[in-house]
Amino acid sequence: MAVSVSRDLTVQVLEDVNAVKLTDRQQALRAAIQKGEPKCLGVSQVMLGLMILSYSLPLHFTELTYVISFGVPWWTGLMFITAGVVAIILDKNCTMKLLWACLIVSVISAVLSVAAVTIYSVDLNKYKETCETMDEECDHKYYATKLSRGIKSSLLIFTLAQTAISLVICFLLFRQRHFSEHYVAINQASPPSPSLPTLTSNDQHLEEK
Repeated sequence: MAVSVSRDLTVQVLEDVNAVKLTDRQQALRAAIQKGEPKCLGVSQVMLGLMILSYSLPLHFTELTYVISFGVPWWTGLMFITAGVVAIILDKNCTMKLLWACLIVSVISAVLSVAAVTIYSVDLNKYKETCETMDEECDHKYYATKLSRGIKSSLLIFTLAQTAISLVICFLLFRQRHFSEHYVAINQASPPSPSLPTLTSNDQHLEEK
């Protein structure tokens, strides 16, 4: 807040230029982020996370494989839901802390997605539906393995979609880094508001006259 004192000792409060710059920069940052529609991407992440968790339930009744042993659908699904919720919150409340939080969560989500895709690929390559004899037990195992592979293939597709979304969000937020850097620089450069000048005894005497 800037203050000016005229000759007749009238105090006028002026607009702080730095405060105006901070407001404009924050609005520009919000508009730039909303161009990427983080809310839509966040909703997509939440839906993918829920689908992965629900689709993985039948796998617990089939053969124990790498996917179930490492709990891949659970930590990926929960991570995707968390990343989606943070992106939705960022769309509603665009602050620097939320921006960096969303960026960090998106990077972690992308890394976990790549790890999950690797595990799914290895699992699908190792456990295949094969049967040497044609008896009832073989038929049961064959169809159970085939069902398991079908579910894992669906989970692999969902995880690939999540990887793409996470990378898109990371790219959009990295592209807006210069906005955040300028915002912080202006905020740190803002001087404190000047205090009102105190009137001396001579000034008070002149004012009474």
